[in-house]
Amino acid sequence: MTLRMRVGILPKVFVTMVFVTVIPLAVIWYLGYQATMDRLSKDIDDRLSGVANNAVTHVNAWVDTHARLLGQNAALGDIASMDPKRQRPVLESIARTYPWIFLAHTVAPNGMNVTRNDQEAPKDYNDRKWFQQPAAGAPLGWQVLISRTTGQPAFNLATPIRNPLGGVIGVLSIGMHIDELTRTIANVHIGATGFAFLVDERGAVIAHPKARGSLAQHPAVIAVGSESKKKVVFEEGGKTVVAYAQKTDQGWTFVTQQDYAEAYAPIDDANRKALILLVGSVVFVGLLASVLAPRLTHPIRNLTEIADAISRGQLGDQIHEVERSDEIGGLARAIDRLKMSVELAMRRLVVGDPRGLTPREQAAAAAIGRRDG
Repeated sequence: MTLRMRVGILPKVFVTMVFVTVIPLAVIWYLGYQATMDRLSKDIDDRLSGVANNAVTHVNAWVDTHARLLGQNAALGDIASMDPKRQRPVLESIARTYPWIFLAHTVAPNGMNVTRNDQEAPKDYNDRKWFQQPAAGAPLGWQVLISRTTGQPAFNLATPIRNPLGGVIGVLSIGMHIDELTRTIANVHIGATGFAFLVDERGAVIAHPKARGSLAQHPAVIAVGSESKKKVVFEEGGKTVVAYAQKTDQGWTFVTQQDYAEAYAPIDDANRKALILLVGSVVFVGLLASVLAPRLTHPIRNLTEIADAISRGQLGDQIHEVERSDEIGGLARAIDRLKMSVELAMRRLVVGDPRGLTPREQAAAAAIGRRDG
């Protein structure tokens, strides 16, 4: 024997109303979610890339300004003479005019100092990258390192000194404090969790709010690789982070980053509101179904009981739903006619003819007779 689960009208009405209500809301939520996510992603990209673009432009301009300074002075006859007595006044003037330049000096092709603006003894810079590049003919050399003069992080910029024939006869270099550049970058704030930092081509920190040393393995630094710019999402410290990395003209990498949760907080807020709306809709539908369903189930249950009573020969129940104008009223009238037919049939069995019946019963009997005949 197969058992079938009985599902009443109330659950059916509830499920139907939930589908009718929730599915359109879910579709609207999904379309809104996609539109909001696209718009928010663009806003985040614009914000992070905008900060990076401004900072990279500032760094490039900062380096370019000092590169022009070097180029102009390297072309002076006093510097090109490689005569320490003629070079010193020029070097002292450079350091005096630009206070953040703590060292202006010239270096011979073998890497040894020729002249310095300070009173330090000549030093050998043959192992420095900033020297090797212009000494080999590159128009510009640079390097961020710990200065041998101050013992502090410094940015060294250098350009070749050439003779009238174009040959390299020495290198003019300046060593600069990077405190101002560091402060400018470290003071960048993006929301409550966003910040920026700058590393050189080897990943060594030039500017960072907290970190020092090397960030060569930072996910954003690795991700940008040889590209000029790139957006990346990664895990750091148990949090998801969205970052934007961009290269400077010197091959350095500038990174802006922000916690994903903060950057995409409007999405979470919108989803929370949508969930509240969906849950509220389901509760409302449940309440509405609990109010409407009894208006359907009670008359149907009553008619079911009357029909069951008729099947047992109990014809005394009054059918009140016959006055209704809906489908339940139609069902009630059909059951009422069935009840009358059964009653007439039972009287005929007892009486044997239709006499003695009321006019309505006689008419009903005649109608039944015509139908049966």
